[in-house]
Amino acid sequence: MQETKICVIGLGYVGLPLARLFSTKFPTIGFDKNQARVEELNSGHDSTLEVSDELLQEAIAKHGFRCTTNIEEIKESNFYVVAVPTPVDENNRPDLRPLIGASQTVGQVIKKGDIVVYESTVYPGVTEEECLPVVEQVSGLIFNKDFYAGYSPERINPGDKEHTVEKIKKVTSGSTPEIADIIDNVYNSVLINGTHKAPTIKVAEASKIIENSQRDVNIAFMNELAKIFNAMDIDTHDVIEAAASKWNFIKLSPGLVGGHCISVDPYYLIQKAQVYGVMPRVMSSARRLNDGMGEYVANQVIKLMNKKGVLVKDSNILLLGITFKENCPDIRNTKIVDIHTTLSEYTNNITIYDPWANKEEVKHEYNIEITNTLPQANKYDAIILGVAHKEFLDIDIKTLLNENGVVYDVKGILDRNIIDGRL
Repeated sequence: MQETKICVIGLGYVGLPLARLFSTKFPTIGFDKNQARVEELNSGHDSTLEVSDELLQEAIAKHGFRCTTNIEEIKESNFYVVAVPTPVDENNRPDLRPLIGASQTVGQVIKKGDIVVYESTVYPGVTEEECLPVVEQVSGLIFNKDFYAGYSPERINPGDKEHTVEKIKKVTSGSTPEIADIIDNVYNSVLINGTHKAPTIKVAEASKIIENSQRDVNIAFMNELAKIFNAMDIDTHDVIEAAASKWNFIKLSPGLVGGHCISVDPYYLIQKAQVYGVMPRVMSSARRLNDGMGEYVANQVIKLMNKKGVLVKDSNILLLGITFKENCPDIRNTKIVDIHTTLSEYTNNITIYDPWANKEEVKHEYNIEITNTLPQANKYDAIILGVAHKEFLDIDIKTLLNENGVVYDVKGILDRNIIDGRL
């Protein structure tokens, strides 16, 4: 094969770190339809904070990495990587429109001998049955004769500075044995811990979807235990610590399951399983349970307020955090919004403080106002820690609380002497 020239399509939490890494070994260009995003990246800054300014600027200055919205500028590439979102619609059905759109883009630029690799999380069969026919139709080329394909599922964990993309072991696959080797070699050349070459594209697709589905089911079990033990007035975290003393106990914690992976991806496999006449009851139940935990937390807080004689109606409430996870600006599918929605039925006096979230993005996505600075003057009837941002550990919560106020710790990180309840 000629010199590998890579184009990464989709420059979000997945695409940008991968493109930056590829640029250290191959001529690499990033493509995204969002002009503001492209301008930001070309200036050397990543607002998602997945790639540091230092690394991004080094990629630009030393390796010639650049980003564009101009499709003409990516036609010289011969190895295309698609890393666009795979969301669900309002009915939790897979929404393949971003993936189809990216496939149309690939179809406009792909040439004979080129390779396209998909990274977006999908159910088994999407790459070959949904995406590649679009590439064929737009390009006029024939799959596995004129161009080739592969699938290498993303394993980016937003905000995780330990398991960065170069340290992740990647699953790879190709549409022919020879192409599988080429794709595997390209990824292996930039990864510290290498790859696992799956025998088929569908196996690689399935491996990714069950990674997140397994996490979802395991957390749902912990959330169900939290509901049981809360009803019995037993501290769930104490129970978990005791059980974890056994060598083969898998230690997990209850919590809110948001974000763009664990709370979304299982729906793709659930939907596809039903097409084959299989009802995935465990996965479906896990999704329902985890999706309801925001409302459950809000109702637990209301219950504690009532026990203390704190009037819920028109009460002043402080929510600490709105991102879907700690020390990360990602607000996608955050379940803190469900807490806010439930409490909003009783009071409009809800303040959300999050030093990591972008106020404009939160307003646009959820029509909720937040603050990036901690209010000092207010006395709150309830304070709910929903996200374990490092900044929250330094807050003197008692100074913000009314005399009979309630403190609820979703993440289990606060001093137990100051809280009234936790998951």
